[in-house]
Amino acid sequence: MKRKLRKYSAIPAVIMLSTMLAACGGNDNAGSTTANDPAKTATNEEGAKTPDTSKKVELVWYLVGEPHKDTQKVVDEWNKLLEKDLNTKIKLNFTTWAEWQTKYNLILSTGEKVDMIFASSWADYYKFAKRDAFLPLNDLLPVYAPETWSKVSKQDWEEATVKSDKAANGAIFAVPSTYPEYTPDGLVYREDWRKELNLPEIKDMDSLEAYFDGVKKGKPGVTPINGKAFNEVNALFKFSNGFETIGGGGEGNLIVSKYATPRDIVAYPFTAEFEAYVKRMKTWADKGFWNSDSLSSQKEPGDTIKTDNGAAYLRNAPAAGGYIMGLKTTNPDITTGYFPFNRFNGYAMPTLSVNNAMAIPKSSPNPERSLMVLDKLRNDPKYFDLMTYGIEGTHYSIDADGKSLVTPPAGMTVGKDWKKYDLASWGWRVDTMVREKQASGWPEFDKLLEEFKATSKPNIYAPIILTYDTVKSQQAAVNQVFEQYGKPLMMGFTDDVEKSLKTYRDQLTKAGIDSLVDYAKTEAYKYFDEKGIQ
Repeated sequence: MKRKLRKYSAIPAVIMLSTMLAACGGNDNAGSTTANDPAKTATNEEGAKTPDTSKKVELVWYLVGEPHKDTQKVVDEWNKLLEKDLNTKIKLNFTTWAEWQTKYNLILSTGEKVDMIFASSWADYYKFAKRDAFLPLNDLLPVYAPETWSKVSKQDWEEATVKSDKAANGAIFAVPSTYPEYTPDGLVYREDWRKELNLPEIKDMDSLEAYFDGVKKGKPGVTPINGKAFNEVNALFKFSNGFETIGGGGEGNLIVSKYATPRDIVAYPFTAEFEAYVKRMKTWADKGFWNSDSLSSQKEPGDTIKTDNGAAYLRNAPAAGGYIMGLKTTNPDITTGYFPFNRFNGYAMPTLSVNNAMAIPKSSPNPERSLMVLDKLRNDPKYFDLMTYGIEGTHYSIDADGKSLVTPPAGMTVGKDWKKYDLASWGWRVDTMVREKQASGWPEFDKLLEEFKATSKPNIYAPIILTYDTVKSQQAAVNQVFEQYGKPLMMGFTDDVEKSLKTYRDQLTKAGIDSLVDYAKTEAYKYFDEKGIQ
């Protein structure tokens, strides 16, 4: 889903794990994570610990996303395998996209008995790990997930390692996926309309404005970004001006720096770039590039492309592929193009391996068995294929090459008796196990991926952990100011840009934005100092 690029990312602010990786039985740095129940391990003739599965257990797992209509059928088949191989059953739950943030926080703060949960840098993995919401895994992994322990790279384990309140030297709090990706944002747009209207190829903000203007004038009734357009406007601001967010990227994160000068950390509403941008957005709003109710709209711009009422949609590169390939089925008459925003500044950053991962909440009753299941899921094709692609013959078949996925399987028709089995399986993906190409097989993606790799720079931002613990009240006040004054200003919903900008800046100052900047600098500099980043 969201966002990762994982293989090429920078090492986070954690200890080096060379000693840990050389050890076969755990890591002293993390402290002991030995099972509470001594019956959960046994000792073989050589004196080594071996997993004991004599007691049947039921595990509770949570994934972020939506279940498929056949998910329970698939889980039933999964449980048949688990009962036979590991004397285990799993109850699989979902925190849907509508509720995930609230539900996720509740799970990790109330002590709900959960044995495994999807974890991600975009879902505050580093924050929760720093607070010891997850269980340290250093001692458990070599015993209960030995194949995973040996196959995951040293760098990926380092990226999953966090210094926490209880693990001052750092501990592994999640098992990262090993599926390298690049996910810069970009715009899907109507390439057929661009050619029909003889508009310039999209290369920068000027050509993008010409495209929007041409569509607005040449396609009566069409709104270029139709629906909730703030995501597009916000992403365009940051990318076109070369700003990278400090400490994660919610839309209200106003603390940024530029890659060439990462220590020059500022609140972007006070920059000259922001002033120029909001003045430009005022002209875009006046031209009707989005609707006046855009901030309250629940309409996805991507849906309006399908109905010939919209012309642009913000998607990261892999998600763009999924959307575009879907259009080929639902709207084969539409031809789209894609402009990745990394081209504004000539570089792409990979996401961290822990952009998609699986973690064990500290409240888990059965962490050992849960790791055993994950080890199977990541390394046994029967398990991986079932929980990633569904039931063979019902949701997919395997091509004659013995590897490639065929969907729908023979005899089934899309939309009639078949729907792609699309589970939230990002947390256990392994590149050697995956049967599908990235970006849903979008033919253009391979070329884009080569472009991203050729311009790749280490991700020096994703590992920075900001919890805002010491500035909670200021953060809440700044967020309120952003919603009340910042969003309308960025959307051009003002009669006087300069007056609205002054009001926004004044309100941010009163709310305590300077305290947030100072806090971000302190935390970022700790990481930069450790890694020698100037």
